[in-house]
Amino acid sequence: MTRSELEHIIRAAGAIARDREIVVIGSQAVLGQYPDAPAALLASMEADVFPLNHPERADKIDSAIGEGSRFHEEFGYYAQGVGESTATLPKGWRKRLVRVRNENTRGTSGLCLEVHDLAISKYVAGREKDLAFNAVLAREGLVRKEKLLARLVLTPASPAVRKLARGRIERDFS
Repeated sequence: MTRSELEHIIRAAGAIARDREIVVIGSQAVLGQYPDAPAALLASMEADVFPLNHPERADKIDSAIGEGSRFHEEFGYYAQGVGESTATLPKGWRKRLVRVRNENTRGTSGLCLEVHDLAISKYVAGREKDLAFNAVLAREGLVRKEKLLARLVLTPASPAVRKLARGRIERDFS
């Protein structure tokens, strides 16, 4: 997915949900902070989103421009309407959202996770694709180890999950 494709999803999701603020919490949130992110980070053709002011309308987004929709068939990418609880995020993440708002979003703001918050959600989830994504973030210098470790402390997770996530962070920076 490219930045302009994400902006298209933000615009469409905002219109469908009748909400001028769309939160992007999946991997493509990286495009908020890094519009020209490395290709290895842009393999996903979906953007996980929810309307900030009307989160209950996420299902409307999913059915209108989600996987298998006419939108998906026509453009080759799609939105997945999700809930805020889809990702485990560090406290204060909302204050760090990166705003994407321009002519292409037509007045709707895409609120993308800040890259360290995004990475923490992926370290905690621990799926193979998430860890591969984070390894690229670290290798490309898009995240800092110290900041990740500080955010991990702010993340609501069990001690066992935190220990695993810490080990994953250490491995990516060794």
